[in-house]
Amino acid sequence: MKRIAFGGGCHWCTEAVFQSLKGVEKVEQGFIASEAGNETFSEAVIVSYFPDEISLKDLVLIHLFTHESTTDHSLRNKYRSAIYTMSTGDQEELESKWDEFQGQFAGKLITKILPFKAFSPSEEMFRNYYYSNPGRPFCKKYIDPKLELLRKKFSKKVVSKTKV
Repeated sequence: MKRIAFGGGCHWCTEAVFQSLKGVEKVEQGFIASEAGNETFSEAVIVSYFPDEISLKDLVLIHLFTHESTTDHSLRNKYRSAIYTMSTGDQEELESKWDEFQGQFAGKLITKILPFKAFSPSEEMFRNYYYSNPGRPFCKKYIDPKLELLRKKFSKKVVSKTKV
């Protein structure tokens, strides 16, 4: 099993997206910090996955398509668009494929590839937010469209029923 972390939008949304994928064993919701310039904590998730079931490339593409990865906005400190790597090998692999990822988007990707430094988990009451509260207005408005995109664009990667 390997681990990678993602930040971009609300961690409730990001958590639901990755909980819906085949090959993902665990999603930890919380706040992640990296190194100088990105050392403040930002909403994100840590994804534990089986690389023989879902590739790092697929995880990254899913992340890039399910949040505003080409939009810089005033809340980027709270919602940093980032991929946090746990190893230099993953960092190098992603950097070498970045032009390939960029080629799938009309706008310039603002997502950063950063080393993972620290994690602070969300409070228990906020974990597994979507699958505990799918009827809530926030879930309907923000998470359902991301899951619909996931089912349309990455259907072979989506579990038929949530593992949560």
